[in-house]
Amino acid sequence: MRRAFPAPTSAVVVGAGIVGLATAWHLRRAGLDVRVIETDTVAAGSSWGNAGWLTPPITTPLPEPAILRTGLRAMFSVTSPLYVPLRPDLTMIRFMLGFLRHSTASAWRRAMQTYIPLNQQALDAFDELAAGGVAEATHVADPFLACFAGADEHRLLMEEFEQIRAAGQPVSAELISGEAVRAIAPAVSDDVANAIRLEGTRFLHPPHYLDALATAVRREGATIHEHTVATEISGGTPSSPASVRIRTDQGEDVLNADVVVLATGAWLGRLARSFGVRMVVQAGRGYSFTVPVDPMPRVPLYFPIQRVACTPLGDRYRVAGMMEFRRPGEPLDPRRIDAIVRAARPLLAGADFDDRQDEWVGSRPCTPDGLPLIGPTRSPRVIAAGGHGMWGITLGPLTGRLVADLVTTGETPEVLRPLDPLR
Repeated sequence: MRRAFPAPTSAVVVGAGIVGLATAWHLRRAGLDVRVIETDTVAAGSSWGNAGWLTPPITTPLPEPAILRTGLRAMFSVTSPLYVPLRPDLTMIRFMLGFLRHSTASAWRRAMQTYIPLNQQALDAFDELAAGGVAEATHVADPFLACFAGADEHRLLMEEFEQIRAAGQPVSAELISGEAVRAIAPAVSDDVANAIRLEGTRFLHPPHYLDALATAVRREGATIHEHTVATEISGGTPSSPASVRIRTDQGEDVLNADVVVLATGAWLGRLARSFGVRMVVQAGRGYSFTVPVDPMPRVPLYFPIQRVACTPLGDRYRVAGMMEFRRPGEPLDPRRIDAIVRAARPLLAGADFDDRQDEWVGSRPCTPDGLPLIGPTRSPRVIAAGGHGMWGITLGPLTGRLVADLVTTGETPEVLRPLDPLR
């Protein structure tokens, strides 16, 4: 169905993470007047401190049968890679019930069919931004290594790769020895017995990339308002169809735009709920820090059993991990940093874990069914663009392109139909 209002000429994007900035870039390229409103600063949320992996071959739904196989009791341990604090929280209960309901093989296969066409286009969307002037490069992971201490620990991940292939998504992976791992990354300890070498991935420096993307957005002519909170969005409904009004905390006149895109990550529900978006968006908080490593690895390393992700960022190595279902605004829990250190220290011998910098916690926006919320809300002028879980960096530029297509044509791209925010 085509929209019932004229082609828009102006847009406000709420949120200056990778999804919001990529959307703003594409909308400016399409000729719209664009303003971006950001509560904090560019990339202040989960776009800043994540591992920076671009991994379409293994971008899959977060709810999976392994959650049920490994048992639920581990979720309530503060040292567990997946942690759920025990507290009375009705929103959390709603989310967890939905999450567990979707942690089945059949639900995973259905959701995987939605991811596959997105994954096929994900890296091309980065190339499009590069061709359009985003100066910070993405780097081919040559190779990406998933490392294991136990000789047979790789079997579970290989089985997951087989399930991904069976769903229709190619995965190129081979097992290599620990000696071969250390030839590539000498800082890996002798405790690592083997690794899976994965092809078809890239990585980036998240703070540098987001700064470069924001620079490109401004160069295209968009305005980014940092330290500005969108407090209320109204209009754009059948009873008030002409435009959308955005109130902020700056005491300025109300902003008006033909369309508004909500790219507010784990806070998506705050503004989207009044436009019919009822699905819970839960903060899946991740932690990271940087350390010096000698010799410095030049490739990403993943320790799947420990759920620890490592990425070269200039002259330091970012170490990231954990999935913590908690309120997004809560402070960093140092016990979670300590758990990452204890897990990674025996495996990365060259790292000085006592020289930690940039300790960080950020909130990934997770949904109970593991799929993003992208598309028109109850108002065709208010577009949701969030809920990417762990895959916001990988799918952010593509989301921006698809949302811009939706806004400019008035038609929802076919690949977005399963991601209906009103589902």
